[in-house]
Amino acid sequence: MRTFALFCLSTFAATAAGCAGTRVAFDIVQGNEDLGRIVIELTDARTPVTVANFLRYVDDGFYDGTIIHRVNPEYVIQGGGYTAIAELKTEGLRPPIKLEAERGLRHVRGTIGMARELEPDTANSQFFINVVDNSPKLDFDGPRAPGYCAFGRVVAGLEVVDRIRTVKRTWNREYPDKIRSQPLDPPIVKRAYRLGASR
Repeated sequence: MRTFALFCLSTFAATAAGCAGTRVAFDIVQGNEDLGRIVIELTDARTPVTVANFLRYVDDGFYDGTIIHRVNPEYVIQGGGYTAIAELKTEGLRPPIKLEAERGLRHVRGTIGMARELEPDTANSQFFINVVDNSPKLDFDGPRAPGYCAFGRVVAGLEVVDRIRTVKRTWNREYPDKIRSQPLDPPIVKRAYRLGASR
């Protein structure tokens, strides 16, 4: 059993291989419509700094009421930083964390990663979900290509992610996407919470 556990932690497919981590749910709405629930299993042992940071935001209720502000249907959906388009959420924001991309998962479809600025150690609250395979371009590839930290994967509700991919969009000046990626009616994280926990 110990050998199996060590093997799980040493592979990019840790969660797929059966290494259970904390699970978090996002209840997503758009206007008066309930889009459904996304359940994410986190890589607690592989990326402890990233997971602890994410869970603090979840437990504090920081993500409740934030929007999915970026939707690129051939790349990622991104949220965790805005309460409305161009309204950045600052109350409750924590200091940036150390990048753990070298320890993280590959950025395949359904994995969740932390968004950051150009410098490596700049992630705080914003996250993205890979809607297609973005490996290896978002993976760690040495000091010159530090990548992004993928710290969990969607284990239920991938169809909700795909529904978000289809929302109507316009041009987003904040991102260099070559397609429209700003939702006209942004999906909202009604509530984010640990499964099996209450607050």
